[in-house]
Amino acid sequence: MEAVLADALLAYCRDPCALLLELGTWDSGAPMLSVAEKLETLHLLLRRLSEAPPQALSRQEAGGTATNDSEKQSVDCWALLRKTARELALGRCLPLLREAGLQELEGRRAARAACGVLRHCAELCEIELAVRVGGAAAAEMEAALVEMLEHIEVGSRVEAAFEALGAVVPLLCVSAETAKTRAVLERVARTALRLLRQAPREAEAVVAVRLLLVLSQHGDTLQLVSDGLLGGEAESGSDCGYLNRSLLLLSVLPERVLWPLSTRDTQRYGFFWQLVQEGLTSADCLSRKRARHLLSRALEANLHCMLMAEEEQRRLHEPSLFWWSAEKNDELLQFWENYILIMETLEANQIHVIKPVFPKLSNLFQHAVCKEKDCWLFHPSWLISIYKRMFESENKTLVKEGVHHFLEFYEATSFPRPQAFSEFVIGPLMDAVAESSLYSRSSGQLIGTCPLLGKKLEKFLTTFVLSLPEADKGSFLLQFIQKITSRHWCAVPLLFICKALAHIPACRVWGLEGLLALREVMQCTMITHQILLRGAAQCYLLQTAMNLADVETLTFTDISNFLMALRSEESLCRGTILWKQLCDWLHMNDACFKNSLICDHSTHQGRSSLSIYVQNLVKAYLKAPISKGDNSPMPDWYEAKLVATMILLASDVELMKKDNDKENVGHLEMKCFLHPLLDGLSKLSTNAYLSTVKTDKILQLLLKLLQTASIKSSNVQDDAVLNFLWDSVMSAAASVWEFILRRLTSELSTVSDLDRCNLYLSVLSEMVNVCSHIGWKRGPSVQRFIFSLVNASLQNLEKISDEKEPKLGEQIQRVVSMASLSAVCEITAQERELQLDPLDALKVLIRLISFVPLNQALKKPCYTEEKSSLLEDSTLSRGWGKIVARYIHDQWVCISFILRKYHNIVPAKEDKDHEIFLHVVQKPVGTLQSALEVLTILPSDQVLPVFCCMKILVPKLLDSAESLCIQAINFAWKIMSSLSNTQMIFWPNLKAFVQFVFDGDVLAVAANRNGQTYSKLQEIICQMIEMSATKTGVFNVVMSYCCQSWITPISNDDRISLSSLSNARDYIELISEGCVFGNVFRKDQRLIQDVCAFIENLGDDCAANIATKSTNRDDHYVRICAIKFLCLLDGSNMSHKMFIKDLLTKLLDKDELVSKSKIRYYVNSLQHRIKNRLWQTLLVLFPKLDENILSEILDKIFQAGLSNNQASVKYSIEWIIILILHRYPQFLNKFWDCFCYGEEKLKTSICTFLSVLTHFNTILENTRDQVQLLKKALVVVLQWCFNHNFSVRLYALIALKKLWTICKRFGAEEFEALAAVIESSLQQVENVQNTGNAKKNWQRIQDHFFFSTFHPLEDFSLETIFYTLPSLSEVVEEEWISPCKFTRFSDIPLGSAFQLFNSRAELRDLKPSDWSQQDIGSTTNETDIQSDWTDIQKKIIPWKNSVPDMNLELVYQVRSAKLGKSKSSLIVVASLVEKATNLGGLCRTCEIFGASTLVMGNLAYVNDKQFQYLSVSAEQWLPVIEVKPPQLLNFLHQKKTEGYTVIGVEQTAKSSNLTEYSFPVKSLLLLGNEREGIPAKLIHHLDVCVEIPQQGIIRSLNVHVSGALLIWEYTRQQIMKNKGLK
Repeated sequence: MEAVLADALLAYCRDPCALLLELGTWDSGAPMLSVAEKLETLHLLLRRLSEAPPQALSRQEAGGTATNDSEKQSVDCWALLRKTARELALGRCLPLLREAGLQELEGRRAARAACGVLRHCAELCEIELAVRVGGAAAAEMEAALVEMLEHIEVGSRVEAAFEALGAVVPLLCVSAETAKTRAVLERVARTALRLLRQAPREAEAVVAVRLLLVLSQHGDTLQLVSDGLLGGEAESGSDCGYLNRSLLLLSVLPERVLWPLSTRDTQRYGFFWQLVQEGLTSADCLSRKRARHLLSRALEANLHCMLMAEEEQRRLHEPSLFWWSAEKNDELLQFWENYILIMETLEANQIHVIKPVFPKLSNLFQHAVCKEKDCWLFHPSWLISIYKRMFESENKTLVKEGVHHFLEFYEATSFPRPQAFSEFVIGPLMDAVAESSLYSRSSGQLIGTCPLLGKKLEKFLTTFVLSLPEADKGSFLLQFIQKITSRHWCAVPLLFICKALAHIPACRVWGLEGLLALREVMQCTMITHQILLRGAAQCYLLQTAMNLADVETLTFTDISNFLMALRSEESLCRGTILWKQLCDWLHMNDACFKNSLICDHSTHQGRSSLSIYVQNLVKAYLKAPISKGDNSPMPDWYEAKLVATMILLASDVELMKKDNDKENVGHLEMKCFLHPLLDGLSKLSTNAYLSTVKTDKILQLLLKLLQTASIKSSNVQDDAVLNFLWDSVMSAAASVWEFILRRLTSELSTVSDLDRCNLYLSVLSEMVNVCSHIGWKRGPSVQRFIFSLVNASLQNLEKISDEKEPKLGEQIQRVVSMASLSAVCEITAQERELQLDPLDALKVLIRLISFVPLNQALKKPCYTEEKSSLLEDSTLSRGWGKIVARYIHDQWVCISFILRKYHNIVPAKEDKDHEIFLHVVQKPVGTLQSALEVLTILPSDQVLPVFCCMKILVPKLLDSAESLCIQAINFAWKIMSSLSNTQMIFWPNLKAFVQFVFDGDVLAVAANRNGQTYSKLQEIICQMIEMSATKTGVFNVVMSYCCQSWITPISNDDRISLSSLSNARDYIELISEGCVFGNVFRKDQRLIQDVCAFIENLGDDCAANIATKSTNRDDHYVRICAIKFLCLLDGSNMSHKMFIKDLLTKLLDKDELVSKSKIRYYVNSLQHRIKNRLWQTLLVLFPKLDENILSEILDKIFQAGLSNNQASVKYSIEWIIILILHRYPQFLNKFWDCFCYGEEKLKTSICTFLSVLTHFNTILENTRDQVQLLKKALVVVLQWCFNHNFSVRLYALIALKKLWTICKRFGAEEFEALAAVIESSLQQVENVQNTGNAKKNWQRIQDHFFFSTFHPLEDFSLETIFYTLPSLSEVVEEEWISPCKFTRFSDIPLGSAFQLFNSRAELRDLKPSDWSQQDIGSTTNETDIQSDWTDIQKKIIPWKNSVPDMNLELVYQVRSAKLGKSKSSLIVVASLVEKATNLGGLCRTCEIFGASTLVMGNLAYVNDKQFQYLSVSAEQWLPVIEVKPPQLLNFLHQKKTEGYTVIGVEQTAKSSNLTEYSFPVKSLLLLGNEREGIPAKLIHHLDVCVEIPQQGIIRSLNVHVSGALLIWEYTRQQIMKNKGLK
């Protein structure tokens, strides 16, 4: 039709060229739609003219009268036509392409028509115009690319250039033999390749791929594409974007383009397979698909002509990335098919799909390694790519499985050339094991055991390092350590990495560089707040250094600097196994270290190098530089810590030597070490010329020696080094006392001197501690020193300046004096053996501090002193507030000391008439008000002494000044809530806060008044429980203090006094909450707790357990405190009985509340845990219950048994019922009543009461008429043996069997009437149910621990209640409390009457399990042990049908939409469908089966969430167009003219059956509306209607399902036709 119209138009036109120019002319502001229509007409005419011969054109111009002599006229006409074509192409179409808005629908239509015009103009003008257009478009593209790289917006210029090239490149490729044409093609190819590598946007890169694809179709331009893609320039752009684009191009190139690659072209060959490998592990899923596609094509290609032969493979030092051999064709095919299958399966990202291919992964190794030659047949990087893909998965479970598989596989298999895996281990493997969640406990692992990954990592690293050549070990381990420092690590992965390093066998591979790298790793360990994990990691790193250091390349200086990275309070402390190992290592390698100091060894014969080094180190340290004045800042502590550590190490090393008189030798060496220090100490008080810096360094070294030398885990008397150090120090103590006294009382006057004040007072405290150990009489008089210090400090404080503005020196001296008095108060309180109370100076101190105005701030000094002082104190204006805070803090330390000393005389209310001799004591209201005021002044980390004062004041004043006390409590709690969770600040303050808020007197007064204070305390208890969820251990402090304060020792027994019990009863909620306390932690919190438990279980083997202070912050500690307190109750005491009764009522009410809760009650949920803890507490209390208490609560216990409970709770309830009935058989009548409830109420709970009857022999022990009771039990049980519920029948039968066994022992005649029924029932269950699950469940319930092993009386112990029973009833392990915890937490004694450990061992030997009705099978995991899998879930990837459309005439966006899609002629029209879900499903179905187009009524559906949920991104790969319902009729007619058969999916009178209908190739499926189907007005325009045959009653299918059936049937028929089958 179009050709007829074109011919008619040309026939009636006398001047075709004028017509063409007229059609190619439009106004600059003309609508794009009219321009597009003109261009479409122009395109039609040019196509017709290019098809017609020149003679036809001349005839048309001559009016249709052609003659034989018109040849010349034809040539002239043809030349004119060519001229017109050039004018149209260069003057009209190219400018239009630059101007047209290609993002709009009309612009795309005009551009498509303009490209058609260009193509036909080029055909008319032959190659000349094509060269000009191609050159212009290439230049435009180059300029646009430059601007894009400079981040300049280029609009649609690149797209326009591509459209122009798309029109002329096919013509250029055909005529590529000419120089001009070849030059243009080379220019186009280079520009397209540059765009492929460098284009910022993917859109331009995709079109560049299509252009390069066309260029590769011609032999003359093929080499250009191949050289550009895989040649020398390829690696310059080898980033992620270039990888994705290159794979896109390679995946669509034809076979003849790819497979001329040969091994002779090593660079191109290697780079191609390198691209494939990188694509297999790319983060982009499309790139991975394309890489797998390329690998599949390589296997299907003609392999012998392009791949490496086996002979060439042998000549290489290592296997090529890809090779082939005809002799091993089958083996190679199997290897690569399995490889591709594994890589495709990994895309599923679901562990149940992926796990079955692990055996195939193991088989790959068997094919990849030649065991005879111990070499790789395939390059190991292929195996690495699989693991790398797993490690980079988003699924953490897959990552974990992949890591475990690799570590296990490497350990079990010997890999050739392990150094090939070094880069993989340092890179992807380390990145994978840095994930904390991989270290979580596996099922079946106990708390406190090493995670499986930790064990495997340790074995792997040891195996891997041992397999490396000696020359490669050092470099690998150094890179391994440097990798740790290059990224952030969480505490848990870093700990186990360090542990794995520490277990590498000793090998000297590291010099100084390795030690420096280890120091950087230690800095990584300091990030975590978990002190125990931090300390353990440091211990492992020190062991690593000792194992791997090459001592011959290291000096003692290097070692000592490395040791300073360790913290003595966390890891490296004396008396630990680690310290001894370090001493052994230094001793064994003493002669191997590189000389670090030049010394004459001839003068040190018989001495170790370490001793010589340390002696010289001390001398060098004490050679202080000449100081310019006394105002120099204090030296850094680093050097003093280093020297002190090395002195003690050298001393311990000397004592370890196996000489006969080793102790004397050690003392001699230590004397040499200490001689310079002792000499300096003795001169402190006599040598006036000692510089301040030197005295600072002397005292710093002394302090560090005393602090570091102390041992936490052994008897001090056995430590020869420590005792010798103490004796040596005390020999110079008098000089030190005198020096400190002089400095503290008169010589400190600058801000920097405050640091020296801290130093002097710390030395003072340590030396007083030494005196307390060696005896007060052996050293100088401490009393005399303190007397002088107190007097001088008091004089300084009483001194009043005459000047209005105080000087800096005077104010600093006042601060120092107050700090000195504070230190004296703390020493007096701690060292009561000093007997400082009688000192007159101390009495003066007490009176002075008592009358000094509280919270009086030091006035800021004036700046009138020397310039040097002003320069030194340049930060005074910013730091004076801290100085004032310190002064006030020290003042409150003194006040706290006074209040503790005179707490007995603090009045409950102030008496104005009473004589005042101690103001802070006798005026408590004013003191408490001042305490409240100071809380607003002091920093939160300095409020501890104020809390200590409140501890004494609040209990005294609560009755008389309640509002003030409430204010104090409230303000203190706000401060606690704002404190961070730090070891040194939060926990000491929390302890002080608890001690004054929960003081016994405070609790008693608040409860008696039952007013605001009581309410406030209840509120704080609730808030502290909430805080425990984020700060583990907060509630522990409260429970520990309260329970300890309620215990009053009486003689040798620990009992609870009546007054204490009154407090406990008033705050019974505290005890009840403590009994059920415990948080359900997040996985990350639980992981930290598990790893800490593992470190703690290492005991003394890990120095961190000794170095770090043990804190009872385990949640179990709260319950242990409560349980221990309850164990101390006396069941015969009436007050105790009342308390027990109230507590039982609280607990049972809580159980009822939890049971009625609507929150889901599943196993190990919080509700389950609370109920389990609650019934454990009731079991503990049972021995203290008498008949009266039980009679009141028994009904609640039975009601609890009627609830639907988890197994552990059910066993506890059954156990306590058995115990009650055993002790008090008179309650049996109430128990029989439990079986009389309605069946609906008993259907889930009757099993509880039937279980009680299985232990009826225990119940009968204290009864008289046992035969009648047995008869009653048999009658009750028999009625349940025939219940319709299978579980009830099982429980009834096991109870019947147990009861009948007891009856046989009696042999009474009363049982004869029931014997036949009972024997028949038992015989039936034993013999009839021989198959299926029934028999298995019957056997399982008989073997269950509660019915076969458990004894209610003999197994009654804390161990059974809190550890054995939970472990046997599927309670999560965090709930198990081992008996050792009851003994380890020794703050509260355990009542002697209560049994801690179970006397029988039978229960301990059982495995945690529970019987169930389901058949678990003979093996729990039969599928996992299969060596290989016969079939594996695998998604279809139709690569063979994915060659993209090379029609470059399509506009840019349409081409990109069709990229990678198959050529199908099926159009699915869903314009009538209204629901987004149906459209989304149809879109997915169309994309999967390769439909050419999906037509929708509104494209807005594409953005609907329901549409996207079902389409799963199919709209991105399928052309989707919009045809609104009113336009549908015109659209159908248009498609009919294009040759499509319009098929309606509808039931009509003349519809065809789907099973009988044969679909034409060009089919259009029209789907109806969900409710109305296809409207009647459209049905008569259809070519045919097809219906789906039905067998059911419902009259129609869902529209998506109907469409899917027809789409598949169309696809099936086309597949069968293509295969030539009927």
